[in-house]
Amino acid sequence: MPEVPPVSGPSGLIGHVAESFSDSGALARVVEGYEPRDGQRRMAAAVADVIQHGGTLLSEAGTGTGKTLAYLIPAILSRQRVLVSTGTKNLQEQIFFKDLPALSRALPVPFTATLMKGRSNYLCLHRWEMYRDGVEGNTSAGGRLIESGDEVLLPILKKWVAGTTTGDRAELKDLPEDLPMWKGISAEAETCLGATCPRYGDCFVTLMRQRALESDVVIVNHHLLCADAAIRQSTFGEVVPTCPTLVVDEAHQLEDVATQYFGVSFSNYRVDDLVRDGGRLLSGTPRNVEDLARALQRVADRSRAFFSALSTERALKITEARARYTADAMQEHFEDGMMLAGALEGLEATLALERGSNGSNGSNGSNDSNDSNASNGSKDSSELASSVRRRAGELRSDLRFLMRADDPDFVYYAEARGRGLFLRASPIDVSRTVREALFNRFRSIVLTSATLAVDDGFSYVKGRLGLRDAEEVRVPSEFDYRTQALLYLPRRMPPPKSPAFAEAAARETIELLKRSRGRAFVLFTSYAVLRTVQQFVEMALDFPIFVQGSAPRSMLIDQFRSTPNAVLLATSSFWQGVDVVGEALSCVIIDKLPFASPGDPVVAARIDAMTAEGGDAFSDYQVPLAILALQQGLGRLIRHRTDRGVLAILDPRVKTMGYGRRFLASMPPAPVTHDLDAVARFFM
Repeated sequence: MPEVPPVSGPSGLIGHVAESFSDSGALARVVEGYEPRDGQRRMAAAVADVIQHGGTLLSEAGTGTGKTLAYLIPAILSRQRVLVSTGTKNLQEQIFFKDLPALSRALPVPFTATLMKGRSNYLCLHRWEMYRDGVEGNTSAGGRLIESGDEVLLPILKKWVAGTTTGDRAELKDLPEDLPMWKGISAEAETCLGATCPRYGDCFVTLMRQRALESDVVIVNHHLLCADAAIRQSTFGEVVPTCPTLVVDEAHQLEDVATQYFGVSFSNYRVDDLVRDGGRLLSGTPRNVEDLARALQRVADRSRAFFSALSTERALKITEARARYTADAMQEHFEDGMMLAGALEGLEATLALERGSNGSNGSNGSNDSNDSNASNGSKDSSELASSVRRRAGELRSDLRFLMRADDPDFVYYAEARGRGLFLRASPIDVSRTVREALFNRFRSIVLTSATLAVDDGFSYVKGRLGLRDAEEVRVPSEFDYRTQALLYLPRRMPPPKSPAFAEAAARETIELLKRSRGRAFVLFTSYAVLRTVQQFVEMALDFPIFVQGSAPRSMLIDQFRSTPNAVLLATSSFWQGVDVVGEALSCVIIDKLPFASPGDPVVAARIDAMTAEGGDAFSDYQVPLAILALQQGLGRLIRHRTDRGVLAILDPRVKTMGYGRRFLASMPPAPVTHDLDAVARFFM
């Protein structure tokens, strides 16, 4: 589809969109069971208007509105290329594999589409070949990348690689999500050789980008959207093709993702990967093999000393998950950090000398196949050396920035995760960066979610994302919460900080689960309360209990859906992006109002910044953020017109604190009860 002006006619694009959603329109003729929805029509008209005339639209569309079709149809009928960014891979795949095929049958306009994910989702053919040859004993390929215990997976992978056209990890449904070997064969940016790679021409990432350049609808997620904006900001090129129209679905997640991608990170994992890949150069017998071996060993030793000291540092409190630090707190480790930076710089210099010697060692013109193989091997080594040298420079630069810790626009913190130790710097305020690096590139922008408004307006999200002028539309849910749902608030509960809260929450949870016959999500703001409630529930009830962390997230959801009367106990990652339709989920219980921890370094820095400017951080930042999170958690319950269920909030602050009124005003318009007998009657 060429990029041409919007559809012409007496009423232009808006008229064509209205016809598509009419009782006898394109959707009614093709989509089985199509039901015209007033909210969907209103949103679609607003989207069409902003696409046709330019500008920004903020659209809150309650659950059941059908917002995906409300923005896809105007975008396709506009005959302009559109970039759609979602918060999750699941929604990406729903749009690509379900919604767009239906629209290709319904709409009179032909279009093409491409699904784009982050690089780590795709197989790197070059690294795969080295892995495969290493496992099969061909040490000339650079040795083993993965432990030999994974050899049993080789036949599965070889069969998949021979048949896949996308290289997308999601196609390997029979293998676990957290497959350790995948990191060694995926197309991660840090290990990519770029245009110098021998498999660049048929690289899955290259082919994906080529398809995207030729497509009318390009579907990405927020991580890739922000990664592309960060790359453009650093003038390294682009990942996602230029489009006049951007649609950001699940826009409430954008600030968190942008905070991650416009920051800086340094970890022992990154250094270990660098040393490992640099070690593969040694098997190619470089001219300065001894110098290179010493340089790599120096980096490994300096890294081990630096991170070992950090891991036992009391001043930084790195025994906590995330601990904020200042330049003064890091001063004790400044010398160790600079020695590691110097070792990285030494590795760069050694690789620069090796590259120079290879460059001067020209071919003698022989046609002998051994010479040809040696030439190819030398080329591969040179490409790998360039990649390792570039990465060493990036690591050195990132480490020095993090050690100085002197940029007032960033918050600096250490994070312990498994065996990894990370130093990070995150922007305190991403609003200007998001506006300048992302939004300013587009003629038309649509930001939508089921949860965008707070206190009946969009002021909060506009401030957080740097939006100045925007059209606004709020579309209520199509569901009848007055008959489909019941909101339960206990009569008496101890304060959340009370030592008695967890046990009281367990008692209330047990009583609710008895009445709902399981079939519930119990969502927590901390693992501590989850563990206490888990102990009581498992002793008191016979329902199948699934607990976050006992299996991969997708497996837990599948088990919950397929197990009668199941109960899932989970924390933050299950508060959004999970759909369970029907009786399998008939109750959602939330222990506490989901305030972000003021001890979190990023949250604390934002509170400090707002307070320093004379603002009320609690009222203007912490409460709105918690309201949006609560709306997402409660939104797990009613996903279809036939769903029924009970929402329960165990936190007494919704009734006892002044700000509780703001939370209650944001709840679905369901009847409120304090009586467990009313809950029992609801389920009869």
